[in-house]
Amino acid sequence: MSLNNLFSLEGRIALVTGGSRGIGKIIAKAFIEQGAKVYISSRKAAACEETAAELGPNCIPLPQDVSTVAGCKALAEALAAREERLDILVNNAGAAWGTPFEDFPESGWDKVMDLNVKSPFFLTQALHGMLKREASHDRPSKVINITSIDGLRLNPWETYSYHASKSALIYLTKRMAARLVKDGIIVTSLAPGAFASEMNRAARDHGDEVAKGIPMRRVGNFDDMAGAAIFLASRASDYVVGDTLVVDGGLVNAALGTSIDP
Repeated sequence: MSLNNLFSLEGRIALVTGGSRGIGKIIAKAFIEQGAKVYISSRKAAACEETAAELGPNCIPLPQDVSTVAGCKALAEALAAREERLDILVNNAGAAWGTPFEDFPESGWDKVMDLNVKSPFFLTQALHGMLKREASHDRPSKVINITSIDGLRLNPWETYSYHASKSALIYLTKRMAARLVKDGIIVTSLAPGAFASEMNRAARDHGDEVAKGIPMRRVGNFDDMAGAAIFLASRASDYVVGDTLVVDGGLVNAALGTSIDP
């Protein structure tokens, strides 16, 4: 393959959960610009359809709540009604919950663990047939789990289930990778740091202050996330299996002492 085509997604079919906003929207837009046909899903149909209209004809909305196994199966069935195969799955839909230790509720635990850990597994399971249909070791399909640097380091907030879920998903990525590589499906994870989003309001609303604690002295931008996601989805990463790509400006691996968390 020519190096000019190493990062191309021309002709590829992708599904991005949580694709109507934030990091999911960035990834969907990046894939489309690289030539992919992208289905985006979110539980809010209006937001999903609005984003699809904004991103153009190669972005198709498939609204669905994937927080349950039934929802994962329903999304897989909806995609199967439109496509025979799936080349790229991005498990991006997620939730966070912060409450003091003494008051942390079971509902906050279950909501986060279900969406952040259970759903990526069962959606991948439901789409397994489509992912392996045309996959091979020379042209693998890709599953990208969106984890977080909070699965690798502590933040100062009491987000107990979020920390646990992202750590679990990083290790689940390795276990899924070990099984699915047999079918020509590569599973990896992408761990973002401070990117402005509804989930990361500190980076969104106080970016300059957050940047002081990041070795690169800025929060992440579109190009940072787009480049990492395209790499993991494209031919360029076909020999990268089960790994977690940290995209955080150095917080996990190059920060000295304490820092202001994103």
